[in-house]
This record gives sequence, structure tokens and C-alpha cells, in this order.
Amino acid sequence: MVQSAVMIVDTFQKAKENLDRVGYLDIKHSKEIDFEKEFIKLKKSKDAVLLAHYYQEPEIQELADFLGDSLFLAQAAAKVESKIIVFAGVHFMAETAKIINPTKKVLLPDLKAGCSLADSCPSNEFAKFKAQYPDAIVVTYINCTAEIKALSDIVCTSSNAKRVIDSIDKNKRIIFAPDKNLGRFLMKELNRPMILWDGACVVHEAFSFDKIVKMFQQYPQAKFIAHPESESPILDIAHYIGSTSGLLNFVQSDDASQYIVATEAGILHQMQKVCPQKEFIPAPVQDDTCACSECAYMKLNTMQKLYNCLKFELPEITLDQQLMIQAKAPIDRMLELG
Repeated sequence: MVQSAVMIVDTFQKAKENLDRVGYLDIKHSKEIDFEKEFIKLKKSKDAVLLAHYYQEPEIQELADFLGDSLFLAQAAAKVESKIIVFAGVHFMAETAKIINPTKKVLLPDLKAGCSLADSCPSNEFAKFKAQYPDAIVVTYINCTAEIKALSDIVCTSSNAKRVIDSIDKNKRIIFAPDKNLGRFLMKELNRPMILWDGACVVHEAFSFDKIVKMFQQYPQAKFIAHPESESPILDIAHYIGSTSGLLNFVQSDDASQYIVATEAGILHQMQKVCPQKEFIPAPVQDDTCACSECAYMKLNTMQKLYNCLKFELPEITLDQQLMIQAKAPIDRMLELG
């Protein structure tokens, strides 16, 4: 997945040995445990902190010490003083927290919580791609592995991508990876050519253009808002395009009463929470069996897994020391830009 095969096997083996030794959790008694209450107790006793992404289930969002998008969570991770970081998100996010805090223990509730976008950019193939453009500055979206970050000059998120690109000399060529859709959006917005890696997020490519257009007839007063990881035809008909936090901020400041939202459906919980008087409709997807677009990886994290991972301090994110040093430099350059 996002670590080398050897490291993953080793991590799973260590986890299994430890869990077998302590008995992990007796399934017969799992319903008797108030996971939320017990997690809060453990967090206090173990000096731990919970970072959670907006795409998590509502009960996890409500429990978070820091809740936000990738940029906010990276900034939060840089300020954390607790000994243990529990990251309710996906693997690359927990990796980023570990890179920023190499001496802290970083836990991920489910080690299989990966990312389709990160998986679309294998480090060996990207290294070959990068070698074709030796004079180019490499900008990588934070949704990538530690190995890809280590091959980068600077990292960005959807919240600060424009600022990052604008910080680069206009005469320099730029490689942008791994998200081609975000890359195309930035090229159009900034009127700046870039060399794009051919990667994408399956969640944000799942939206149906035809169904969204039909929905405009059903909700004629609604504004359509979309995340820039969506495909170009979807973005072309959006009233507003922004990062996850950008979308959340927009619905609070805008005067419409209905919104059709094209991003992972987890954000609708926060939108409804901050704007209870407004209506939020998930944008329809191409698959007729699904009502909205959800990240299966994000939803692997549950309250029970959250409790288990902190109780037994597993699975733990571990990375090679040299890799962390190399990957931290482009992250630091991003954080310096604010």
C-alpha cells in the first residue's frame, strides 16, 4: 500500500502478535463497552490527542480535538504536544503527522485505510516520470505517500494550492502530481501550464454530470458547489469551487438556502451543524446503487477501532528515518507559506 511491502507485513505481524498476547477485544462483550466514553478516558490517561478529517463518521468528528481538512490537520499536527496522536483519517494523513512529529507515536485505527489517489502514483514510476523533466519544480498534492513527498520540492493542499503555485518563479516549469483534475483546475485558474501526473480520486470522479444537471431542475434555487478534485465538466457548471474547508466556509457566508454538494458526503454533517436552517443535498454519482459519494477508506475507521487502537497502541505508523527527513522538507516549505 503506502509503505513498502516489507514494512506493512512487519507492522501487521507485530500488531497480530501483540493483540494475540493481550487478547485484543472479546467480541462477545463488545456491545457492553461504551467506546466513546472509554476512548475519552484512555485519551486523558495516555496523554493522547485525536485528529480527524471532515470525511469521518459524525460520531468521530464530534469526538475530535482537531477537526478539519488536510491543511488544517497538517498545521495542527505541527503544534501537537501530546505524546500520542490518533489519526482518524487515511494512511497518507497519518504519515504526514508522523513526518512532522517523528518522535511521537502516531496511530491509525485501521491500517488498511488507504487512498485511491495516493495509490495512483507509485513512487518508482513517478521517479522515472520526474527524471524526464530535470529542470522542473515538483509540486505534489498532500494526498500522496511519504515516498512521493520525498521526491517533491514543495507540497500543497487544495486549500493553499494557488498560493503554492504562485510562489514559484514564472519562468520555472512545474510538475504537478498526483491529481490531474486539481492540476487542470489550477492551470485554468492561474493561466499557467504544468506537467500533470495522470492520477485521480475515485470518490471525486464518481459524480454524474447528467444527473447533476437534472437535479438543477428539481432544486432550481440550489447552488452547486464542488471540490477541485472533481472532473472538469463538473467544475464547469459549479457556482463555487473550493477545498473541503472552502466549501464549508462558503455555505456559511453565502445567502442561498439550498446547496448541491460535490465532495465526500462526510462534510455534510458539519455543514448541517453550522447552518441548521439550510438544506444540503449530496451530488448524485454514476452508480445507481449509491445515493452519494463516500470514501470507503475513510469509513473504515469506527469508534470501536478508535478505542482498540489507543488501548493497545496499534497499528502504529512507522517510517524510515531518512525518508521522514526527505519528506519533511517540502511539507515545511508549504507550512512556511501559511
